Amino acid sequence: MFILTGCMVGPDYKRPDAPTPVAFKELQGWKISQPADAVDKGDWWSVYHDPELDRLERMVEISNQTVKVSEADYRNAVALVAEARASLFPTIGLSPGVSRFGGGGGSGSSVRSSINSGNSSFSGGRSGTTYSISGTVSWVPDVWGSVRRQIESSVSSAQVSAADLANAKLSAQATLAADYFDLRAEDSLAQLLTETVAAYRRALQITENQYRAGTTASTDYVTALALLQSTQAQLIAVGIQRAQFEHAIAVLTGHPPSDVTIAPAPLAADVPILPPGLPSELLERRPDIAAAERAMQQENALIGVAVAAYYPTVSLSALGEYAGNPIGQLFNVGNQIWSLGASASETVFNGGERRAAVQAARATYDASVATYRQTVLTAFQGVEDALSDLRILELQAQAEALAVASTRRAVEATLNAYKAGTVPYTSVITEQTSLLSNQQSALAVQQSRLVASVALIEALGGGWSSGDVPRKIETANPLLP
Repeated sequence: MFILTGCMVGPDYKRPDAPTPVAFKELQGWKISQPADAVDKGDWWSVYHDPELDRLERMVEISNQTVKVSEADYRNAVALVAEARASLFPTIGLSPGVSRFGGGGGSGSSVRSSINSGNSSFSGGRSGTTYSISGTVSWVPDVWGSVRRQIESSVSSAQVSAADLANAKLSAQATLAADYFDLRAEDSLAQLLTETVAAYRRALQITENQYRAGTTASTDYVTALALLQSTQAQLIAVGIQRAQFEHAIAVLTGHPPSDVTIAPAPLAADVPILPPGLPSELLERRPDIAAAERAMQQENALIGVAVAAYYPTVSLSALGEYAGNPIGQLFNVGNQIWSLGASASETVFNGGERRAAVQAARATYDASVATYRQTVLTAFQGVEDALSDLRILELQAQAEALAVASTRRAVEATLNAYKAGTVPYTSVITEQTSLLSNQQSALAVQQSRLVASVALIEALGGGWSSGDVPRKIETANPLLP
C-alpha cells in the first residue's frame, strides 16, 4: 500500500512572501495598548459598552441571511473534502440474485444439466431455481498523488469557506455597528434641534415683547419666526434618515423592518482606544487575508492534479461469486467463481491538452498569489486610513468643541446687547445660525469618529473585548446647546 501511494507529483505548497511594513505609519505618537496573545474574535462591539448595540449584534450570527449563505457554503466545502477522501479507498459491490428457469421434457434434460452447473439436479422436472451472490472490488490506487492533491485542494477550499464565513460575520457586524452609530447621530441631531427650537422660541418671545413695547421693528419678529419655523422643518426631516438606518439594521439582523424598533438615545461621547499591535499580526487576524492565503494552497495543489495526468492510471479489480441450488449449499467450493485483474492505461497523444492544463493551473496559481498580495496591501491601507481618520478627527473634534463654546458665548452676549438696544437683531440671527452650524459639525465629527473606530476594528480583523480596550472619555459633550 505504501509503495502504491507514496509518490506525489506537483509542487509542495510554500506560502509566498507578502509586502509587510515594520510598523504602521499612523502609529507615530500614539500610546497603544497591547492585545492579549490569544485574541478572541468574538464580541468586539463590547468595547462600546452599549447594551442595545450588544443585543442587535448578537442577532447577526443567528439570523443574518448573508451569513447563513456563507455558513451553507462552508458545510458544502466540508462535504466535498469527505467526497474527495473517499476516492482513496476501494469500491466494494455486492450483488445477490435468484433466477427461475424451465423447459420441455426429453432433450431438455441436457439443457437443464448445463444450466445447473452448480451441482443442482432434478429428474423429469420442467423448471428449476438458481441462487447466486457475487462481490466485486475495484480500486484505482493513488500512485502519483492526484487524489491526495485533490484532497489538499478541497481542504484548502473548505478553509477558504471558513474564512469567508468569518469575514461575512465581521462585515455584517461592522456594517450594523456603523448604521447604529449613524442612527444614534440622528437621535442626537433631533435632540440638538429640539433644544435649538426651544432656544429660538425664547428668542422669538423676546422679539415679540420688544415689538409690542415699540422698541423694535416688526421685521425682527418675522425674522425670528422664520428662523424658528425653518429649524422645526429640519427637526421633522431628521426622521427620514433615522427610519432608513433603523430599517437597515432590521435587515442585518434578519428581521423585517416592521419588526424592529429602536428607542431613541444620544450618540456615545467616548471613543475607544484600539490596540492595533504589529503589522505582522494583521496577516493572522484578518479573515479575508486568510481566505486569500488558503486559496493559494488550493490552486497550488491543483497543479499537482494536472501534472498527475501525464502518468498512467493503474486499476485493480477482483470478482468472487457463488451460484447454485439449493441455497443451503450455495457457498460450497464447487459453486465458487473468482477472478483477479489489473490494468494500466496511458494517453499516448492528446494534442497538448495535458501541457495546456498544467500551464493553466500554474497561471491560476500565479493569479492567486497576486490576489493574496493585493489583499494584504489593501488591508494595510484600510488600517492606515482608519488610524489617520481617528487621529485627524480627534484634532477636529477638539477644534469644534472650542468653536461651539465660543459661539455659545457670542449668542448670549449678542442677545443681551439686542435687549439693550445696542445691536440689530440680524446680529443675533447670525450668531444663532453659527452656533447651530458648529454644533451640527461637532456632532458629525463625533459620528465620524465612532464610525472610523468601527472601520479600524474591521480593518484589524476584530478580536477585542471590553476588558482589552481602555476607554477615552470626553471631558464634556459639546454637541448640545
